[in-house]
Amino acid sequence: MSTYRLKNLLSPDSVALVGASPRHGSVGRAILSNIRKAQFKGEFGLVNLRYHEIDGVAAADSLAKLSFAPELVVLTAPAHTIAGLIDEAGRRGAAGAVIVSAGLGHGPGSLAEAAERAAQKYGMRLIGPNCLGIMMPGVSLNASFSAHMPAAGHLALISQSGAIAAGMVDWAAQRAVGFSGIVSIGDQLDVDIADLLDYFALDEKTHAILLYIEAIKDARKFMSAARAAARIKPVVVVKSGRMAQGARAAATHTGALAGADAVYDAAFQRAGILRVSDLRELFDCAETLGRVKSPPGKRLAILTNGGGIGVLAVDRLVELGGIPAALSSAIREKLDAVLPPTWSKSNPVDIVGDADPARYAAALEALLADPENDAVLVMNVQTAIARADEIAVAVTGVVQKYRAGQRMAPKPVLAVWVGAEPSIGDLLSAAGIPNHPTGDDAVRGFMHLVHHREVVEALAQVPPAMPSEFAPDINAARQIVAAALADGRSWLDPIEVKRLLDAYDIAAVPTFAAADAEEAVTHANAIFAQGATVVLKIMSRDIVHKSDVGGVVLNLTSADAVRKATSEILARARSLRPEARISGVMVQAMVVRAKARELILGLADDPTFGTVVVFGRGGTAVEIINDKALALPPLDLQLARSLIERTRVSRLLRAYRDVPAVKQDAVAMVLVKLAQMAADILDIRGLDINPLLADEAGVLAVDARVVIGRVERKFRGSGPANFAVRPYPSQWQRHIEVKDGWRVFVRPIRPEDEPAIHEMLKHVTMQDLRLRFFAPMKEFSHEFIARLTQLDYARAMAFVAFDEETNELVGVVRIHSDSIYESGEYAILLRSDLKGRGLGWTLMQMIIEYAKSEGLKAISGDVLTENTVMLAMCRSLGFEVKSDPREHDICNVRLRL
Repeated sequence: MSTYRLKNLLSPDSVALVGASPRHGSVGRAILSNIRKAQFKGEFGLVNLRYHEIDGVAAADSLAKLSFAPELVVLTAPAHTIAGLIDEAGRRGAAGAVIVSAGLGHGPGSLAEAAERAAQKYGMRLIGPNCLGIMMPGVSLNASFSAHMPAAGHLALISQSGAIAAGMVDWAAQRAVGFSGIVSIGDQLDVDIADLLDYFALDEKTHAILLYIEAIKDARKFMSAARAAARIKPVVVVKSGRMAQGARAAATHTGALAGADAVYDAAFQRAGILRVSDLRELFDCAETLGRVKSPPGKRLAILTNGGGIGVLAVDRLVELGGIPAALSSAIREKLDAVLPPTWSKSNPVDIVGDADPARYAAALEALLADPENDAVLVMNVQTAIARADEIAVAVTGVVQKYRAGQRMAPKPVLAVWVGAEPSIGDLLSAAGIPNHPTGDDAVRGFMHLVHHREVVEALAQVPPAMPSEFAPDINAARQIVAAALADGRSWLDPIEVKRLLDAYDIAAVPTFAAADAEEAVTHANAIFAQGATVVLKIMSRDIVHKSDVGGVVLNLTSADAVRKATSEILARARSLRPEARISGVMVQAMVVRAKARELILGLADDPTFGTVVVFGRGGTAVEIINDKALALPPLDLQLARSLIERTRVSRLLRAYRDVPAVKQDAVAMVLVKLAQMAADILDIRGLDINPLLADEAGVLAVDARVVIGRVERKFRGSGPANFAVRPYPSQWQRHIEVKDGWRVFVRPIRPEDEPAIHEMLKHVTMQDLRLRFFAPMKEFSHEFIARLTQLDYARAMAFVAFDEETNELVGVVRIHSDSIYESGEYAILLRSDLKGRGLGWTLMQMIIEYAKSEGLKAISGDVLTENTVMLAMCRSLGFEVKSDPREHDICNVRLRL
């Protein structure tokens, strides 16, 4: 349900606590105490059947007896009473409840299901059960049993663990880090991580979102919310279970490589989330992200009175991918003027152990004014010569003066006071300066800022267009898989695999099936005639790894050798695997590409995220080498390149010594094709190409295996049921004829349409732009257009129309669903010189058809009253048109579906 009524739960005007107890040490007593200490400003009441008052607060014996209707109900009552209390709260008009109580169970027939049914009757939202509660400092609400109430600030924490949330609060209390909200979600009966990501992404008080995750329930919903949030602000995650082993044996190499935690890594990477390994790193993130904005680059200047700690910080910076800022001759002259001759003359800027507050201030002022760095780290080692607290006062003064004089976002300043008194940390924190115990922590905090900026830039990149010549034979491929399933098989045979790869234009070694030695000789003779030698491989649906039974013989050069090798392979396989069904042998030409790299590419099926694409170093020792990276499909060339670059073998794809580089994008294109194959054919459960040979001439699949099976629908919404990220909806492509025989091609928008959008906008008048955007629009930035072209198809759709004759973009219509996916808001824009030819009507009909197919109940929009043409079209299409009660120059239009 996303953000529906979440504001009522997280920023309520009134709260009722049900189940409060006078007993010291009870959860109810702790929550009552916390609500009172936080001094909640709204109405507050207690409900308890056994007590008329608790700790001086009057208690009613039911929600109906309260003097007010509570917007939020906090429940600490016994589990068996929860469903009834929710029903009572719903009748009273409550928007939702926080269920702190545990023991409601799971699944059909449980107390949890009864509670959920009761809430659904009234449209109530539920947080919990089995949770710590919520802490919302902005509205002075601490409806939790945490030991402390955090200060107000700019971090949001969403945690599946109450203990982790409580630990973060305790840490924050010591570091003066504030929160916009902390929500412990417990068993996620209703409100889940994705809902809260959506909420805090749009919350102006929240500058960064921290997550503690144990497991994701709804992968598609999570990915959609996470990708949207990461575009707006940093999202940082700690996930437990990094070392947990997969619970099931994998049938393929790619299945073995795609361990559960590696898939989570791939999901976080695709979403643009920063993953940290432990709570210490999460604290580092909180320290920096809660106080400063991401810098434009990764050049760090380090100011220190101790050369050793400065050099260690530089080492760590380089190790993590940062850049030590260079000192230009101009900045050296400035520093020479204020520092003693013995200063280091380089970065780190070592201003010598006797540095006093004035020296620190002068050096820091020079570094802050230097355009050759993106951030400054100030480090101090306490000495008996200059007081550390006085130096901290001087540094905070310089920083505050610098910030006050900046029109643009100021560059970040971080601090490390080694072994400092807590009061110094408090002083730096009060000035909004992230401060860390060690240089290592500070550098990691800085790099988290850098990585967030890189993530946002990557999400806004325009990917290269797909080659127009790639047109897979989807029907042929589906028929291959369907026939094998109808035969009751779970594996494609080698001939079917070759035909499947052919259908997606993936080059593979010609493969022939032979039932016996004589048939093998016949195929071998044809290969010998072409001047090649022969490879034989056992063919059995029960023997996955052929080399395990000696089922591969290479470099055969004569018919007699083929005959003998075939007999030996078959005999050996029957001896070692008597239960296996053996069909014969495969006969292939021996491929000799001396300088080719052996790679593995494939598809694996993850129980949480569905299909995963795997890439890495290939060969028989693939699991031992374990050089691999994973990505969630769909892929474009840019995402495929990024997947390749995350492996060590990617370096071998470049030229070295007398070995030429692998043909550009040849490997990436195979990854894109495999991802498309997975989208087109849901019943492919696993696929290996191992090895894929890659060299300057291109790529060639030498061996491949494909696992098939009926796929149950895992994810809500339309699109492939096995994709956590909804792929490009190619089924909505249309060739349409409008007035006067004008033919247009309409399809869903793609990220690479950005240049065409810019070109189209040149043909739209200022008046039409004002009618569309409700304001004069003189220029459109890359970031602005990227938001329009890079859609999450799970949340929004835009159709672009191209003139078939000129291939020019002539119109765009879009719809964006609301948070509960019931209604969508539309917008439309046409080229001004092509209006009046029926295109607008056609695009509106198409977006209405799309909304119906998605199950939306209504389409709405805002139209300026002066836009009479649009209002007339809306009326003709059946929209209800009403004047906006607040904005008299706007009409609200709505079509019930």
